[in-house]
Amino acid sequence: MPQLLLVLAEKPGAALHNFDRAERLGLIESAETWFDISKLRNPMVHEYIENLALLTSALQAGHQHVAALANAGQKMMAEAQRLMAH
Repeated sequence: MPQLLLVLAEKPGAALHNFDRAERLGLIESAETWFDISKLRNPMVHEYIENLALLTSALQAGHQHVAALANAGQKMMAEAQRLMAH
């Protein structure tokens, strides 16, 4: 997302700032939802070794956001392709 924002002449910043800009540009539906999704990363990536229950919970929560992630990915790819065509 930060790289796409740069190409769109937006200044990337902290994650929440980037999410707000992406929402304003129509790339994601909700900055707040994306911030919530981003908080699932650490339990999925770092803490799973020590706490299987935490990993399970994070994976189940993350699964609820698969459609939003896929939709945003498609929008970002379409925007990148549009920019490359110009």
